[in-house]
Order: sequence, then structure tokens, then C-alpha cells
Amino acid sequence: MDCLRTSPSNSWIYPTVILCLFGFFSMMRPSEPFLIPYLSGPSKNLTSTEITNEILPVWTYSYLVLLLPVFVLTDYVRYKPVIVLQGISFIVTWLLLLFGQGVKIMQLVEFVYGLVSATEVAYYAYIYSVVSPEHYQKVSGYCRSVTLVAYTAASVLAQLLVSLANVSYFHLNVTTLASVSVAFFFSLFLPMPKKSMFFHAKPSKPAPQKTPGQNAIPEEAQSEAAHQEAGTLSRRGEESQPSSPKPRHEALRRCVQWFQDLRECYSSKRLFYWSLWWALSTAGFNQVLNYVQILWDDKAPSQDSSIYNGAVEAIATFGGALAAFAVGYVKINWDLLGEMALAIFSTVSAGSLLLMHYTLSIWVCYTGYLVFKSSYMLLITIAVFQIAVNLSVERYALVFGMNTFIALVIQTVMTVIVVDQRGLNLPVTTQFLVYGSYFAVIAGIFLMRSIYILYSAKCRKEVQSPAQPQPEEPRNMGMATKL
Repeated sequence: MDCLRTSPSNSWIYPTVILCLFGFFSMMRPSEPFLIPYLSGPSKNLTSTEITNEILPVWTYSYLVLLLPVFVLTDYVRYKPVIVLQGISFIVTWLLLLFGQGVKIMQLVEFVYGLVSATEVAYYAYIYSVVSPEHYQKVSGYCRSVTLVAYTAASVLAQLLVSLANVSYFHLNVTTLASVSVAFFFSLFLPMPKKSMFFHAKPSKPAPQKTPGQNAIPEEAQSEAAHQEAGTLSRRGEESQPSSPKPRHEALRRCVQWFQDLRECYSSKRLFYWSLWWALSTAGFNQVLNYVQILWDDKAPSQDSSIYNGAVEAIATFGGALAAFAVGYVKINWDLLGEMALAIFSTVSAGSLLLMHYTLSIWVCYTGYLVFKSSYMLLITIAVFQIAVNLSVERYALVFGMNTFIALVIQTVMTVIVVDQRGLNLPVTTQFLVYGSYFAVIAGIFLMRSIYILYSAKCRKEVQSPAQPQPEEPRNMGMATKL
């Protein structure tokens, strides 16, 4: 039995391996790039209008409603039960998707998948409860990298099976069901944490501080998903808050503390504007991902032509990961030029979406999507680091959760107005005109912000620079000299 025990120095290895296995098989979903062709095909026989305006919006609504309760529950029950719940939700989602029929059942599929999305927070928060601080960065990189590898491999596998082996979309979903079932199996072997960030927190030694000007992004956090990377400054807000009577109930006391922490975090203009971009762009990004397959099916119907959704998703994910990795080798002053980068790449995103709207070629549409997704993954990596660099793990979890919630609120408003049958009920091509215009507005906001920052920096430089001595005029100047 002693051989099964791990030494304290290696205690992080076992949960990391199990968590990575769970992440790999939960993301190994080859059916996803071909979801819309499956729903509109003979298996489900749903119309494009039903999918766009009645079924897909349910995911946005359920995700928004479930996010905050699940966020609190995740910490209260210490992560593992929520990860197991996510595994069960995966299985229920694909069972319904395989054997359910009709709009109502597919709406239920989207609701359960909204629960899957909401419980994803437990996957990344878990590592902070079972791993010592010196391993946070390393384990974060492992967990995010394995999910990217799994998603890319699943997309490539799906394309090969469809194009070369002529495998049906139904059997792709069977393969996905088997994969998520294996993920659920591994979730049962995760160790139960003894602590959590908030409700079951334990006092620990303050982590070493980071230099505020540090701009080099760690190698393990290069991908889109360094979403859970955290800075390590101590929580100054708790120490600086004036003493006041604590609420009687622990939950209420925690909520008050969270509100105070968030207020102090967002009081930083730099963090506020990076968070603003995160929320705005993530809302648009999720909206595009939710409906892009419908646009592809409109440009090139799957019943009439060969489609390459899997290959496009694989290339987009891999290209985005490479772009994010390259950020670590770019040495610029993000404090001064960060908003300019946000403006430039938001303009690129707007242009690619408008191109997808106006083009009649599916290949041009695919190319626009590749540019759009790579740009987002590049910038979200920068944004994650800029937000996390001066925050503790607890505060980063709060800011990340709040940014995600705000993004979902924006996405929900967009869905109600643009997509829902109770709103404008726009066709999918017109929707992408709206999304392109939306990113153009984001680009305009941050362009004005960057101009203001550059102008302020120039003014400060002029004020701080010593005045140049003026040449003295000679006191006794002759008439000829004056003339």
C-alpha cells in the first residue's frame, strides 16, 4: 500500500494527470464541427429557422441563468462534485442528441449543455485547491494545453472520418458519447479537496510578488486558455478595509467581501478597460461560434456539397494557439500600446466578419473565420495576462467570473434582439453583418482610448523633461547688432 502513496513533493502529479485525462476526453468531441449538418439532416430533419431562432438561443439563456449559482456552489462543495456533475451533463447531452426528436427535446439539449458550460469553472478552479502555489502555472498550462490538443485532434478526426471513411454524423455523435463517458469515469477518481478559495479557505503564506511592469507571458500560459492563470500579489483590499461588524451568516459575509474585492479591482483603469474588452469581445466571439456553422450551411448546404468544418476548426484552433504562443516573444510596452493592439485586432475581427457576410464563396468564408478566431485567441491571451499580473488567485477567479457573467449578459441581449423569434429574428447572413458592426464599434472605442493614452503620455513626457535653457540676450547691443 505504501507504493500507492505520493510524497508531498509529488502530491500534485496524481490529480494533475487525472484532471488532464478528464479534460482530454471531455474535449474529444468529433461531432461538434458537424452539429448543424446533423440537426438539419435526415436524422433530426430540423429547419434552419428552428435551429437558429428556437434551439440555439436556449444555450445562451441557460448558461447565463446557471453561471452565478454554479460558481458559488462550486466553491461551497469543493469542486469535485461539480466536475462529476459536468461529466453526467455531458452524457445526458449526447444521449438526448442521439435519441431525442423534435424542437422541444433539442431545446432541452441546449439547456443541459448550458449546465456543461457553467460547470466548466470547476475544472480550472480545482487545481488551486489541490496543488501548491509553486505548481499553479505549470498545472494550468498542462490542463489548458491538453484541452486544445483534444479539440484539434477531434476536429481532424471528424474531417477524416467524414471525408475519407464516409462515416455518418450519427456515428460521430456515438463516438463523442463514448469519449465523454470515459471523461466521467476519470472524474470519479479525482481526490476530494480539503479546501477551496472562499468558503473553505485556509490561511497560507503570502506568495512572492510580481513586478507590475512584467510583460513576458509564461510559456505554459500562451494559449487562449490561460484563462485561469493567476498573478500572485497579496490581497491588499482585505487589509485596507476598515473594520466593521461582520454579517452573521458566512455566505452573506463572503458576498460582501466579494463585492468589496471587485470594487477595488475595477477601480484600476487599466484592469477595467482590459476587462471591458474581454467582456465585449467574448460576447461577440461566443455568438459567432454559436451560429457560424449555420452561415457555412447557408453558403454551401451540406446536402449538396462536401464540407470541411472539421478541418477549418482544427486549423483555426492550431493557428490561434500559435499566435498566442508568439505573444511571449513580442516585447512591447503593453501599458502604452495595449489599447492600440486591441483596436487594431478588433478592426481585423470586424473586417473578417463583414467579409463572411458579403462573400458568396464558402472558402472565403472559411478564411474569414480562421482570421477571426486566431485574432481573438491572440488578444485573449494578452488580456488574461494583463488582468492577472497584479491579482491574487482569489481575486482573479472573481474577476474572471464577473467578466464572463457580463459577457453572457451582453450576449443574451444580443441574442434576444438579433436572433430570437421574439426579437428581430434576422437571417443568419444579416446576423453576421450585425456582428461585424459590433466589433467595429469595439475597435472605435479602444482606438479613441489608445489615442488618449498616447496623448497623455506625450504631455507627461513634456512636463517631466527639463526645460531647455534659453540663450541670454546680450545686455550691451550696438545699433548695428539690433538692426
